[in-house]
Amino acid sequence: MGVAVPLNGGDASIAEARHLAIDFLTRAQVDENVAVSARAMDLTQLVVSELVTNARKYAPGPMLMELCIEDAAVAVTVHDSARVRPVARSEDPHRIGGHGLEIVMAVAQKFHVHLEPAGKRVTVHIALAAEPAAGVPRGAAPHASR
Repeated sequence: MGVAVPLNGGDASIAEARHLAIDFLTRAQVDENVAVSARAMDLTQLVVSELVTNARKYAPGPMLMELCIEDAAVAVTVHDSARVRPVARSEDPHRIGGHGLEIVMAVAQKFHVHLEPAGKRVTVHIALAAEPAAGVPRGAAPHASR
């Protein structure tokens, strides 16, 4: 089960993306009988907000968001026009803002960046269960590929 949605990159795209993600997970629950925890709903909204915010801030123009149920996770992918890998800043407890990628990497089961000819795609997998499965690494360094 999956969906791809173009986003215009405007001010409303972040809220639109969050609503689309919740609608997608709700349909997965109702139509496909997929077990989706409240934790997964919340983390998916957070991850979608951060990925779309970063794409809007650093990559001009439209973007594409894909949502897909894969095994026991939701995969959130955002395609944008910047051929630059996102980099988490070093820890600084006094810094205000700029922690989005750190947060995404901390809650993700998997984090993957793939450079493409016209930009990149960033994919994050979020566990659908109330608690991540034992032995699943969290907050691992991003896996990057070309």
